[in-house]
Amino acid sequence: MKPIIAVEGLSKRYRIGGRQLHNSLRDTVAGLVRAPFNRFKKNGSANTIWALDDVSFEITPGEVVGIIGRNGAGKSTLLKILSQITRPTKGRVALNGRVGSLLEVGTGFHSELTGRENVFLNGAILGMKRAEIQRKFDEIVAFAETEKFLDTPVKHYSSGMTVRLAFAVAAHLEPEILIIDEVLTIGDAEFQKKCLGKMNEVTRAGRTVLFVSHDLNAINSTCERALLLHEGKIVLSGVTADVTRYYLDHTNNMYSPITWTALPGSDATEVKLNSIRLVQNGASTSAINCREAFDIHIDYQINEVVRGSRFFLIFRNERGEVIFTTSDYDVLSAEAMTRKTGRFLSRVEVPGGLLKTGGYYGSLGMDIKDDRVIFAADDAFHFDVFEPEDDVQAGRHKRPGAISPLLSWEISELH
Repeated sequence: MKPIIAVEGLSKRYRIGGRQLHNSLRDTVAGLVRAPFNRFKKNGSANTIWALDDVSFEITPGEVVGIIGRNGAGKSTLLKILSQITRPTKGRVALNGRVGSLLEVGTGFHSELTGRENVFLNGAILGMKRAEIQRKFDEIVAFAETEKFLDTPVKHYSSGMTVRLAFAVAAHLEPEILIIDEVLTIGDAEFQKKCLGKMNEVTRAGRTVLFVSHDLNAINSTCERALLLHEGKIVLSGVTADVTRYYLDHTNNMYSPITWTALPGSDATEVKLNSIRLVQNGASTSAINCREAFDIHIDYQINEVVRGSRFFLIFRNERGEVIFTTSDYDVLSAEAMTRKTGRFLSRVEVPGGLLKTGGYYGSLGMDIKDDRVIFAADDAFHFDVFEPEDDVQAGRHKRPGAISPLLSWEISELH
C-alpha cells in the first residue's frame, strides 16, 4: 500500500540570534530549562540548533500514530513541516492527501472576526471550498458548543472555546490527514472525551491521524503505533504500548534533566541554590509512578540569614495551570523559623494518588510573606506522571478537576 505520509532524511536547523537581555531571573531560568542544550553545537556552530536530524518514517492510510518525547525533542517542528507551515533544511516529505492541522490554540483564527467568520476563514486555510464549509457548518458549531457566541469576535473567547471551535473545523472538514499537537488537553473532561471519540470516528472513515501528547494514557488508548523522538531523532518506532513502556523505562538514561544538576546562579546573595532532584523508591527520577509518593530534594546554601523567609514550590501542569503550592511554613519547624547560615537539604514529600497523568513543571522560590521575593527559579524542574498498566484506579485520571486524589471514605450505618 502506498504510504499517505513518507518522510525521508528530514532535518531542520534554526539559527540562534545574538545574546539577548532578559527582563528577570524568571525569564533566564525558564529559557535555560526549556532549551535543548545538547543540540546547540553541531557542525561546529555555537549558534545553531538542529530541531530535527535525519528523520525518516512512513505512515499508511488509516493509521493513528502517536508522537511522544520530552519538550524540545522536535515533535512540534516535525508537525509544522508536515503541515507545510515551515520548510525543512534537508530531506523530503511526500503527503498524498489533504492535511488538517491543529497545532496551537486558534491557529489560523483572526481575533477581530467572529466565530462564524473564522469557521469560513479557517476552512479556506485548510483548502476547503465555501460550499463544503456551508454543508458542514451546523455540525461544526454543534460539536464546538459555541452556538451562543457564534457572532462574537474570537478575541472575547476563552482558550477552551477557541480550541473547541478550531478542533471542530479541522475534524469535520474531512481532511485525509489530521494532525493534532497537544491541544486536546484544553477543555473539560467531557469535551476531551468527545474529541477522542471524533478522532476514532475519523480513523474508522479511513483517514490518518498524527497525535502529539504528553498524556501517555491518551496515546496508548488512541494510537496503534507510536514514534519516540529524542534530540531531533527517532529513538524507537513500533507498537504504542512497547514505545511508551520503553520511554518510561529509559527516560532517566535518555535525558540529563536540570533536576539532577547544579542550577544557574541567581542575583540573590542571601541564598545559593545548588540543585533540585526528584526521588521515588530511593532513586533519582523524572518519571513518577502516580500510585506512589515521591520526594523533592532541594540542596541550597544560606549565606546571609533573612528573618521570616520561607521556601515555596509552585506546581503547574502542561497547560500552565497552577495545580498546588506548598512552603516550609505549611507545617512550621524550628529550622524554618530560626534559619542560620550553612548548607542545607530540604525534603518535600508529595503523596501518591494525588496527581493525574501528564507532564508537570515545578518552580522554586524564597520570599518574605507579603514583603518581597528573595529569589525565584521558574520551571526549575519538569517531570512526567505515568499510570501503571494494571492500575485498577485508571478511571480517576478522567475525572474533572486539576488533580484526582484518592481519598479514604468511611461508611457507618446509623441506627
